[in-house]
Amino acid sequence: MIKRVTTHEIRSMKTRGELIPMLTAYDFTSAAIAERAGVPLVLVGDSFGHVVLGYSSTIPVTLDDMVLATAAVVRGTQKAMVVADMPFMTYQESPEQAMRSAARLMQVGGAHAVKLEGGSGIATTVRKLTESGIAVMGHIGFTPQSINQIGGYRVQGKDEKSSAKLLNDARALEHAGCFAIVLELVPAEVAGAITTGLSIPTIGIGAGPACDGQVQVWHDLLGLLPDFKPRHARRYAELATIIQEAVSKYVADVKSKAFPSEAESFHLPSDQPQVVPGSAGVQRNGRTPVISPAMPGAWTPERIRTLRETLRMTQLEMSGRVGVAKNNLSAWERGRKHPSLRHQGILDTLAREAGLQPK
Repeated sequence: MIKRVTTHEIRSMKTRGELIPMLTAYDFTSAAIAERAGVPLVLVGDSFGHVVLGYSSTIPVTLDDMVLATAAVVRGTQKAMVVADMPFMTYQESPEQAMRSAARLMQVGGAHAVKLEGGSGIATTVRKLTESGIAVMGHIGFTPQSINQIGGYRVQGKDEKSSAKLLNDARALEHAGCFAIVLELVPAEVAGAITTGLSIPTIGIGAGPACDGQVQVWHDLLGLLPDFKPRHARRYAELATIIQEAVSKYVADVKSKAFPSEAESFHLPSDQPQVVPGSAGVQRNGRTPVISPAMPGAWTPERIRTLRETLRMTQLEMSGRVGVAKNNLSAWERGRKHPSLRHQGILDTLAREAGLQPK
């Protein structure tokens, strides 16, 4: 049985000087790839709102959004520890609210830990969570959920007073029971001092090389958003260009009928009668198929309409002969519903009477 990475292992990595790579993921596929690449710590960030849902900030992201994404990421991993962001206003109101939100992320989403933004002001909430057995990762420096208060994407801790506050916030979170802390958009020197002053790991994003680990956003790392490149991110691929080229080739192949080819198509066995619904007169291998009356899908909207018009019936009259409501017959002719096998048998009988189907 494969064992998950634990908070103890993450803390031990700092003790032995092993740097910690963390990466975001928001779905089954990206999570599975990240784990196969050796990522021990996967963050389901509320950056999900930016890169997946298309919001301009993380503020609109809901707890339901995070539960859904977290569950997908957990299913895509077997070993990595999955940390889920607690979205805006799901923990700020009270420790009790935070408990309920964390419970959903863990019980329904399957998260192994949660991440909260804020310093000493949320230490009481963090303490309540950790004393209840919930693993918590802290997040200080630039906190995206406070972007309106901060006034944009700004480096934090650039003077003596604000850098001292960051250190105090980090210590408060450590004392409250956090197993690690994210430092975002913090001067490298300040991040280094905080890292040295804590016994728990720091995970940097735009915080220099002195942190115990680094975290990057999946889309930034892989170049999936070509028009957005944060200074703190390094692109290891330009997948947007590669994917666009692949999709363009697919579009061209469909339009030129190069796809699907014979290799990507299926055929009826050559040693069996060629029974194809609705294709009388169409030949394959020199043989003429016949219509199969009982095959689902044999009665297309066009055939039903043609039969009714041949019989010179209104929809009301036709529905009475078939034994369905008029609106059902109308739905058949528009392709919104399909006749059952029993009703197809009745249509077959009417078609034979009208001379539209072999007897």
